[in-house]
Amino acid sequence: MSDRMYDELRPLFSPKSIAVIGASGTPGKWGHSMVARPIESAFRGPIYPINPKADKIEGLTVYRNIRDVPGPVEMAIVTVPARMVPDAVRDCAAKGVRAMVVISAGFAETGPEGKALQDEVVELARSANIRIMGPNGMGIYTSEVRLNTAFNFMPKSGGISFVSQSGTMGAYLMGIASDKGYGFNAFLSVGNQADLSMADYIEYLGEDDRTKVIVLYIEGLKHGHRFLKNAKEVIRKKPIIVYKSGQGEDGARAAMSHTASIAGSDATFDAVCRQSGIIRTYDVSHAFDIAEALSKQPLPKGNRVGIVAGGGGMCVVSTDACNGYGLRVPELDQDTVEEISRLLLPHAAPPKNPVDLAADPRGMTLANVAEALALHPDIDAIISEAPLWGVSPQNVQERLDAAEKMSQIPEKYGKPLIALSMSRFMTGIVYELMRDRNIPFYEFPKDSARAVYGLYMYSLLRMRSDAMA
Repeated sequence: MSDRMYDELRPLFSPKSIAVIGASGTPGKWGHSMVARPIESAFRGPIYPINPKADKIEGLTVYRNIRDVPGPVEMAIVTVPARMVPDAVRDCAAKGVRAMVVISAGFAETGPEGKALQDEVVELARSANIRIMGPNGMGIYTSEVRLNTAFNFMPKSGGISFVSQSGTMGAYLMGIASDKGYGFNAFLSVGNQADLSMADYIEYLGEDDRTKVIVLYIEGLKHGHRFLKNAKEVIRKKPIIVYKSGQGEDGARAAMSHTASIAGSDATFDAVCRQSGIIRTYDVSHAFDIAEALSKQPLPKGNRVGIVAGGGGMCVVSTDACNGYGLRVPELDQDTVEEISRLLLPHAAPPKNPVDLAADPRGMTLANVAEALALHPDIDAIISEAPLWGVSPQNVQERLDAAEKMSQIPEKYGKPLIALSMSRFMTGIVYELMRDRNIPFYEFPKDSARAVYGLYMYSLLRMRSDAMA
């Protein structure tokens, strides 16, 4: 990435100060949320509300115009009606603002008049060296400076950066992912992409050390050639996962009315993904299941999976799920079967893979079997239940010891370990220990298999990219 691009986008991802143009003291209005949310998220910088008719908002001094703010302002968040945005840009230019997040709607998505207004805003901003995210967006979250304007909750910090054309869908998906415990570095609701586009965002995030995985929600691709070029370069360093809406004729029409996006040929977009190495998902929620594993686990060298679970049913279902994604669950050699058998209860079935623990109540059995699978040269990844069941004051230390041993497997053996929770309530001290040590959890076997599939697919893409370099 060029130093120029990094310098232009840094005030967006890591602003030292923000102003809210169109700030409001009325809860429920956008102008209020854009002030209240950064306060609640403990933004690491001054917040300047701008409103010609107010004195205090959320305890902060209000200024009539951004030009009146006594200190420097790196980023402005704009919520005024669309017709007032050009004047807001002029004021920001006079103040020396570097980046603007335009929440206001009423631009290209509304038709030719809105498109002309949007073009005017972009021309004014570019002449002042201001970069714009939006318009017609819902805000930004960036963990680096604890800035949250997009949500009524504070996302957990992590390695996933999510760029979404749809604000509402993006917020909905972030809520689901946060409920699952997934961690995020940044979220951007980019709206119409009047100035900055997906190509710009992935270029910046490709060089951002805090970003481990990039997830995109795309309705229509702008600057396709540059997007493809940047994606190819970024994928040598970190994965890009995308869900594209507007796949059918009616969906493409809906995308145009939503963010003024021309969806284009889905077959062409599919070819772009294959050429660049982007991992494409066809269910809107699957991208984050894959991203969670990619942000935390090492890449497998192959597609061979070892499975260990407390019961036979879970073993069978997990094996089917792996096979459904083209993953193998190879039968273990006789020496390994005998070795693992010595760890199991006498009534357990021969552990040929998957390994059925036959309801063994001992937490360390699970950990010892998982390690035995990690040691095997014909196993590339492990899917295992976690030692969550039966935790009591009497055995909590054993469960913690087992969880600690399992959590060390990825770093010790260079093989990913994916945990099955067997419960939608992923809570408790054992769960927290493993999550803190970067073990991803999934409720269903199919989700776990999908995570391994994503790791394997990116491993193949990296090998192909390295061979072509």
